[in-house]
Amino acid sequence: MPTFGSFALLVALALSGYNLLAGAVALRQLATGRRGAIAPERLAETARRAGIASFFATACAAFALVWAAFTNDFSVAYIAEHSNRALPWAYKFAALWSGQEGSLLLWAFLLSAYGFVLRARHKVDVKLTAYASTILAAIQVFFLLLVNVAATPFSLVPGGLAPQDGNGLNPLLQYPEMVIHPPMLYLGYVGFAVPFAFALGALMMRYPGEKWIHITRRWTMVTWLFLTVGIFLGMHWAYNVLGWGGYWGWDPVENASLMPWLTGTAFLHSVMMQEKRGMMKSWNVWLIFSTFMLSILGTLLTRSGLVSSVHAFAQSPIGNWFWIFLVFILAVCTFTYIYNRDHLATEHKLESLVSRESSFLFNNLVLLAACFTVLWGTFFPVLSEFVQGNKVTVSAPFYNRVAVPIGVFLLFLTGIGPLLAWRSTSMKSIRRNFILPGIVALVVAIAVIPMGVQPWTIFTTDQEGAFYSWITFALAAFVLTAILNEFYKGARVIGQKSGQSLLASMVQLTRRNTRRYGGYIVHFGIVLIFVGIGGQAFNQSHEQTMNYKDSFNLGPYRVECLDYSQDTNANYDTEFAMLNVYRGNRFVTKLAPELRVYAVNGQPSTIVANHSTLVEDLYVIYAGKDPSTGQPVIKAFLNPLVSWIWIGLLVTILGTGIALVPNMSASLAAQRHHVTVPAEPVAAGRAGD
Repeated sequence: MPTFGSFALLVALALSGYNLLAGAVALRQLATGRRGAIAPERLAETARRAGIASFFATACAAFALVWAAFTNDFSVAYIAEHSNRALPWAYKFAALWSGQEGSLLLWAFLLSAYGFVLRARHKVDVKLTAYASTILAAIQVFFLLLVNVAATPFSLVPGGLAPQDGNGLNPLLQYPEMVIHPPMLYLGYVGFAVPFAFALGALMMRYPGEKWIHITRRWTMVTWLFLTVGIFLGMHWAYNVLGWGGYWGWDPVENASLMPWLTGTAFLHSVMMQEKRGMMKSWNVWLIFSTFMLSILGTLLTRSGLVSSVHAFAQSPIGNWFWIFLVFILAVCTFTYIYNRDHLATEHKLESLVSRESSFLFNNLVLLAACFTVLWGTFFPVLSEFVQGNKVTVSAPFYNRVAVPIGVFLLFLTGIGPLLAWRSTSMKSIRRNFILPGIVALVVAIAVIPMGVQPWTIFTTDQEGAFYSWITFALAAFVLTAILNEFYKGARVIGQKSGQSLLASMVQLTRRNTRRYGGYIVHFGIVLIFVGIGGQAFNQSHEQTMNYKDSFNLGPYRVECLDYSQDTNANYDTEFAMLNVYRGNRFVTKLAPELRVYAVNGQPSTIVANHSTLVEDLYVIYAGKDPSTGQPVIKAFLNPLVSWIWIGLLVTILGTGIALVPNMSASLAAQRHHVTVPAEPVAAGRAGD
């Protein structure tokens, strides 16, 4: 099987190389009008088919590596390093991406899969797709060169003597979400190659109009969704496995995934200005260029040894390959832009600062400011070592001090954007649309003060977090009210025409303009995430050595130690505490936090016990035994509102899914309900989308 996998990778490289060279020659002939021995149309078709075939070759290589893991083929050095006989089957599958060589093979496989779909749908726009296919082939050649030359996943164990058992999977990765989190993250990273290829191809061929944006919109949204889910699954994994009581630590590799998400989000918003008003064309091109380059940078950070991270692979010279690739991409993008920049002339200018266009512009600037902050903090240790000779690490307080105000302002823009009209917004419209959300925000700002959210503590203590949480809750109320009011106004008009209930009218309204109202639902989900994050300012914690019947109080809970014990299986030994949780005198639940030690490598891993409600999480960790007493050490955290982060993610997924569904036309809706309904029934002040 290793021989088969190596051969499949060589075939994939040859096919991708042919796709690149034949595609480039065919496009050059079509651009110049010169025809070679083979007609350029025929040559382009053979290139397309070679690209499709490369997917099957890469899939065979990925299958070969997974098969080696399932059959315990420890003659393959990668399998010996990242698997073992007692490893559960799901984690044997996860071995594909648990190490550097396998993760690069996954990158190449997913890129070939995206390319397969793109080439299979080439009739959407044959010439533009040919450009995009050729650019994807160039990216594919790079990654296939890596797995064929620099990081081969099918290398055999030195000396040819296969060990009886492997070293096993990293204990931190032996958690159900890690079977899903890395592929989702990679689907996001890799997926941005497709809109990048379309944008670069459209610029190279001076593609007329905005059709390339319409073609890539769904590609970008799907990719953005994958990356979003991947980031939040990583947060949930960190929350439940790393055992430090939080979900985001501003780790460099966490930051690496956040940066393309920020620029990708900016791109999804700013392309609306290009579609509607012919504005920000150069800006949009560079946003998608930057997003793809940041995806490559994120892949580089885990492999170069530049930064220290629990998520990173071992340091290796493979980082040099990525630096060269990044410089090459930047050079190609810059040259293409300079050569064709006159094609990106703006058709309209910003007419008013109080308009939908200005809100999108400020939204973009805020997202890019956040991205620059994260980029600066991530690379500051590298820069400080280069300038001063010693590394100065930037920790969470820096990010929080800068990123939190940026996030609050972004939340504010999320609320006001939908309330503004295109081109210019009248004062009458502002008063009509802002009064109700403003009143609700004021009521909430006052109502949360008796609950312990006291904003004035910023003037007497160092608790900036409480102040920003207060603002967050008030702005969240403003945004949610604005969104719900948009649904209500449109649904009320439909209900008056059709006689349907308000809920049914909202469903029909959403189906008529899925992109707009799906986007509102996404914003709804993002607001819920902000609410969950806002609770972090009020976290509490407690640590105590506990014997039988010992207890402690944390917030409204009393935690009592019932017993502690241990167990063993083929994969790991475990110690755990059995705790009863009471609220007042009422029994709430039992918790059993664990500390596992894996047999094959002796590495420990915590398994958190968490009692979660909509109000708070009681988060408990078994931290081992006190060496002086032999009694278990229990750490507990009371984390308010964390559940709303995960609920917000689900709402975001729902909204993105709705936005991807084609609109149901107003005429079809009218036929279903036997009424005459205007094409755009929403009340004045929405100003179109």
